[in-house]
Amino acid sequence: MGNPCQQSDKSLLKKDYKHIKRFQTRKPLVVLFKILEKMWPFGWKGPSGFSPRSTAEHVTQGIDATGLTAIVTGASSGIGAETTRVLALRGAHVVMAVRNVESGGKVKDEILKAIPTAKIDVMQLDLNSMESVRKFASEFISLGLPLNILINNAGIMAAPFMLSQDNIEMQFATNHVGHFLLTDLVLDTMKKTARESDREGRIVILSSEGHRFTYSEGIRFDKINDESGYNSMWAYGQSKLANVLHANELTRRLKEEGVNITANSLHPGVIMTNLLRFHSVINSVVTMVGRFVLKNVHQGAATTCYVALHPQVKGVSGEYFTDSNLSKASSLAKDVELAKKLWDFSLSLTNPK
Repeated sequence: MGNPCQQSDKSLLKKDYKHIKRFQTRKPLVVLFKILEKMWPFGWKGPSGFSPRSTAEHVTQGIDATGLTAIVTGASSGIGAETTRVLALRGAHVVMAVRNVESGGKVKDEILKAIPTAKIDVMQLDLNSMESVRKFASEFISLGLPLNILINNAGIMAAPFMLSQDNIEMQFATNHVGHFLLTDLVLDTMKKTARESDREGRIVILSSEGHRFTYSEGIRFDKINDESGYNSMWAYGQSKLANVLHANELTRRLKEEGVNITANSLHPGVIMTNLLRFHSVINSVVTMVGRFVLKNVHQGAATTCYVALHPQVKGVSGEYFTDSNLSKASSLAKDVELAKKLWDFSLSLTNPK
């Protein structure tokens, strides 16, 4: 999801980020300001023709998504809700995968008031629980629906140390492991849909520029649940790095199989959402300055909708996007061996022998 630990300074994206280690002992507020002070100018347009000002409606203008079915996680608020609205506006059948079904139902009702022809279903999904993920996937598959687009949007940020229902550090569990399992469980349905419809399937994984701000080793495989060395911001960065690595390794495997499905990761932008609810001081600062410098949800959902629907992205896989344009992820995010190791580690968590 979009959040204030994210930024999209075009020039900053070209740097090596070796200086990041200097900040690894600093407090979250200091790191946040280091990101915000390098924010992009809102006016530039990239090669795609879109800019940070572009909205989700703008980047999908003229696109007909009729006949497509999409799952959007975290669809009951923020950019997840806006993504749902715009995909429905373009004709897609959207399945809102939400933790709170009542909240999801309210969002659905609001969309239907504005778009009476919208096709939207609301289903319960708690990414903090593998049992819930398995239940959601089973119920979705039992509906017999096709699946063209999977948008792994939900997430939490900078939470204090907690364990998930499966005894995995909460941010890593929610932001990565839950989505990894969900993707694995519905992938056969996506493959079947792509094969029978002869239409490209797309997996869209929301990461963050926060993926650059992680522990020095990137992923702490043998210290995932180490409370003594826990840093809420680096743990967030670790989970967002895992998102990019997941998309990249998934791309490699899909290409090996010759499957017509792409997988990409993205940074939605610096957006005012409730992600920082665990850090009241930072949240207050962001709320105070956000009206002047941050994206709104209409702009925040743009890159997601662009990667999910736009013809410019056809055949593009294993890439990282910002502001509806191709961008560059960190060197760790492009580490092929690290991606493979993460894949095996994730399998061991989701399918223990």
